[in-house]
Amino acid sequence: MADIKLFNIKGNVSEYQSGTVNLEKELQTVIEENMSAFFGVTFLASEFSTTDGGRMDSIGIDENHCPVIFEYKRSIKDNVINQGLFYLNWLLDHKDSFKVLVIEKLGLNASNVIDWTMPRVICVANDFTKYDESAIKQMNRNISLIRYRKFGDDLLMFEHINENIASALPDDNSSAKAQRQTDKTFDEQIGSADKSIKVVYQDLANYMLSLGDDISETHLKLYAAFKKIKNIITVVAQKRVLILHLSIKPDTVAFEEGFSRDVSDIGHWGTGKVEIRIKNKADFEKAKPLLDRAYNEN
Repeated sequence: MADIKLFNIKGNVSEYQSGTVNLEKELQTVIEENMSAFFGVTFLASEFSTTDGGRMDSIGIDENHCPVIFEYKRSIKDNVINQGLFYLNWLLDHKDSFKVLVIEKLGLNASNVIDWTMPRVICVANDFTKYDESAIKQMNRNISLIRYRKFGDDLLMFEHINENIASALPDDNSSAKAQRQTDKTFDEQIGSADKSIKVVYQDLANYMLSLGDDISETHLKLYAAFKKIKNIITVVAQKRVLILHLSIKPDTVAFEEGFSRDVSDIGHWGTGKVEIRIKNKADFEKAKPLLDRAYNEN
């Protein structure tokens, strides 16, 4: 890996020595206790047992209501990617087990909005090989490789190494089926939008993806998401407008009636507390500074 150096520049300049945690279990505990802050995932269980005797290291549900499995690579020889995929396939065959876990931890309402279209595996290690990075590109599953380094006693860095985004899976959740009777999926939304809105969405997608190679675009059941490790913006398409929700602090934005507003206390699809409504290319150009902020502040 590239040699990342971190310095304390207060007073006499000194370098923090990088390394790994003493025990991988220590890393697992830190991540489980801070999973939402690190990855936008609500922690559900540690060492979650499967019916074939296996144990997932950690399991949670992300801000898009999709299941997430965490696996921690304990040595360079561990085939953590295949292990994670094995558990993901098991989970897809045992959705009721995950639903029961969500009901126990978060309640019935949370279980009714589970989104099975984009379940994923996050592999965490102090390093990955070139073969690991190549392997995930060959798999039609959502996999993220996260490298960590520890600096001193109190600094932990995560580096998003690589990610594979697979096609959305069908969601046979009965609650999801009932929802789809009245709510269009994002692909249906953009498909029925005016041609001008389709063009603006493509301009938006191209712009967001151009901000960095750490951004990915995913189409979920009810909205599209542009994300690094966590969502940056989400998008709902209506016939004549794109409704964006940005992950930036509302108290740092000068809102403009008809264009932007604070939706901290207003229910909406997607994530983010700042809403922007884009009806044309002029609105899109006006939104760019806020889009840049969403990228840089997340």
